[in-house]
Amino acid sequence: MPVVVIGAGPVGLAAAAHLLEQGLEPLVLEAGDEVGAAIREWGHVRLFSPWEYDVDAAALRLLERTGWESPDRDTLPSGAELVDSYLVPLATTPQLASRIRTGTRVLAVTREGMDKTRTVGRRGRPYIVRAVRAGEITDLRAAAVVDASGTWGHANPLGAAGLPAVGEELAGPWLVGPLPDVQGSERKRFAGRHTLVVGMGHSAANTLLALARLRDEEPGTDITWAIRGRSPARLYGGGDADGLPARGLLGSTLKAAVGSGAIRLVREFTLTALEPPLDAGGPVTVTGTARDGDLVQIEVDAIAAATGFRPDLDMLREVRLDLDPGVEAPARLAPLIDPNFHSCGTVPPHGEALLSHPDENFYIVGMKSYGRAPTFLLATGYEQVRSIAAALAGDTAAAQRVELHLPQTGVCATELGDREAAEDAPAVGFPTGSGHGYSAEPAVAGCCGPAPRATVAAATSCAG
Repeated sequence: MPVVVIGAGPVGLAAAAHLLEQGLEPLVLEAGDEVGAAIREWGHVRLFSPWEYDVDAAALRLLERTGWESPDRDTLPSGAELVDSYLVPLATTPQLASRIRTGTRVLAVTREGMDKTRTVGRRGRPYIVRAVRAGEITDLRAAAVVDASGTWGHANPLGAAGLPAVGEELAGPWLVGPLPDVQGSERKRFAGRHTLVVGMGHSAANTLLALARLRDEEPGTDITWAIRGRSPARLYGGGDADGLPARGLLGSTLKAAVGSGAIRLVREFTLTALEPPLDAGGPVTVTGTARDGDLVQIEVDAIAAATGFRPDLDMLREVRLDLDPGVEAPARLAPLIDPNFHSCGTVPPHGEALLSHPDENFYIVGMKSYGRAPTFLLATGYEQVRSIAAALAGDTAAAQRVELHLPQTGVCATELGDREAAEDAPAVGFPTGSGHGYSAEPAVAGCCGPAPRATVAAATSCAG
């Protein structure tokens, strides 16, 4: 029986490469029509980590047999370049080509012959992976399952407390996703129009900077930025004093755009309702409350919901999982990645021991393993699957060994190159602020001591 890998993104294909090196048989199931389909949707955006940390070691060994040459290790690839220059060549290697099924969506995972409630005789049972391809449903037997399906496509809602705003389900035509191609294929949608960006993470910053550049070129382009926190200082970073020049540049650029009035900032905003117009071609009315409970109503032509993502756990309802109740990551991993305390650069490499679940030989890896935390790095995902492949092959020593060594600043703090390149190229997941996670959100002191820390909108994955 194969080891079924769900998802043909960078981590899923790396898992397949490591499984092959361990003498195991991978079968990769990808919902999209091509490998890296989710990345293709934000292909116009650059990663913040360079090629050096974007290519998995086992995958590289497969590619080198075909004569593949790695791009400049210090260059930042765009999402499209990552797919075209790395994932597609990897997927077409003789070793992997026949082991990948695209257009195949996994519907559910369970143990053969028993549901989640059955304990006696459970251990050692094969897994059943139910998938649909071209309308035909198939049940596949698997010795183990590695879920690398990611979180793209499962966005957090715009409303407060994790719930959709009233009318959000009707506002689909005005929602543009967290990383729209503002200056490229979707330019006409934003030029000379009013866009609302909701969120205070990496995707929000990228979209805001792209809109600010468009505003300089297209008169009448209007930008409103709504955050749930009291201050955007965590996203601005240290400016010229930042030890990481690219991080400081991007943060200070955003700060300057807000300071100049190019971007209108609404703080402590709770979005409560969306009301589409009677005329489908008009603006949508956004209603919410801001500081001191003041009512805010904004008419906008587009909404970029950069509110982060959450894992799809419905397909895993019949698997016995041990997940943290807050972060929705594996329970032993959650304290290391909790965004209340950690940023990309403070998450240590980790492997099979922290990713296992009560049902043996089942693992959630990659971005999905981080649940709702936005701190994931590709290099960390590669270390995850290397360790898991070793464990599945019975090599306990290799599974326990740490083979990833990140620089002190973390890959998420890699410089973007010279200032001109950094100014011209949007990047996924640049970290800003010297503090870590939500805990860096400044509190406002009152007469009775520090106020409780404000809750901020979830950021999207660091992704690089």
